[in-house]
Amino acid sequence: MGLERLTAFLTVVTVLIAVPGPSVLFVVSRGASLGRRAAVSTAVGNEAGLLVQVVLVAFGLGEVLARSYVAFSALKFSGALYLVYLGVQSWRHRHQLIVADEQDGAKTEPPAGMFREGFIVGVSNPKGLLIFGAVLPQFIDPSAGNAHLQLLLLGLICVLIALISDATWGILAGTARGWLARSPRRLSWIGGTSGVVMVGLGIRLAFSGRD
Repeated sequence: MGLERLTAFLTVVTVLIAVPGPSVLFVVSRGASLGRRAAVSTAVGNEAGLLVQVVLVAFGLGEVLARSYVAFSALKFSGALYLVYLGVQSWRHRHQLIVADEQDGAKTEPPAGMFREGFIVGVSNPKGLLIFGAVLPQFIDPSAGNAHLQLLLLGLICVLIALISDATWGILAGTARGWLARSPRRLSWIGGTSGVVMVGLGIRLAFSGRD
């Protein structure tokens, strides 16, 4: 890829990724309620889910999803339901954040659990597949060799940028948690708000289209 094409690609994907969307809001909600480690683990899991999507797009399965309303809807609603479930759980257990914070300064949920939740949200969001399928092919150079390999490499760059962006948002939110933790009421409030945000994201995803 020439310098001009690479610069255009990096500019486009950086803008698309940097604008806060469902993934960013999910990571931020985790960071604000559970801390920086949880936010980073969630971001890594989310990007692992995106990596699966990149592989699917590189080998043509993203186009199948884009054309199949049933497949798109099944993936969309599974991700939406999972987000709603996480939001309800966060709301129900918002007061437990206070107890955990008083005991050891953080909720004791392991990073593996945060990674798993982030992965499920990332891999089940069909918008990523459609974006990868619409944007990445525009930067393929037919004369440069294997198109599938080019798609895979461009997708890996996207995932790396997304990891840096999401982790940064999450760390900032986790840092703000220190202020929130000074007041049990604030901590309980942010836990409940985090739940509401996730339920809202799930509803938004459920009613989103394929445009």
